[in-house]
Amino acid sequence: MTAEMVAPAWMHEQITAEEYESWSEEQCAGIEIVDGMVVVSPSASKRHNRLARILANALDAAAGPEWNADTDFDVRLQDIPLTNRRPDVVVYRADTIDITPTRPEHVLLVAEVVSPGSETTDRIVKVDQYAKAGIGFYWRIEQAPTGVPLVYTYVLDPATKTYRDGDVFTGVLKVAAPFPVEIDLGQI
Repeated sequence: MTAEMVAPAWMHEQITAEEYESWSEEQCAGIEIVDGMVVVSPSASKRHNRLARILANALDAAAGPEWNADTDFDVRLQDIPLTNRRPDVVVYRADTIDITPTRPEHVLLVAEVVSPGSETTDRIVKVDQYAKAGIGFYWRIEQAPTGVPLVYTYVLDPATKTYRDGDVFTGVLKVAAPFPVEIDLGQI
């Protein structure tokens, strides 16, 4: 039995940006590309999706006309080897809404809602990738056993391309940067 009989070629061969761009939105849903390899993400829970939507809606309302906040689309971190991440929430320049792919220089903040199976990726791998790409703010939302989410905030140190620890919030997130916003994540 060959590898192709077990899994299609895209699962065991690097793909290029050009190949990825030829795929339909349906083919791109639920995957990320890391170093040219397809990484399949399991479907998110309703709680996960609700947290991301509450966060995106509040950020969008607070951001002003220069910024948009949305969920579930690709951010192209690098072209070779291709690395596309699909953050749970992205705050990006409003004037880039029709530019594809979205690049790190378009992005102000990314947020990830940690789910079972994404712990290491969201806590370690993506933090490093987003910082090296120059994205100014990273927020990680942990779904605590108590049901009240914990939000860890990080701010980019542009000189070292690493994140400094920011504040940690439980339930209500209240920040002044990148713009003032207060979000009650306990309303799930």
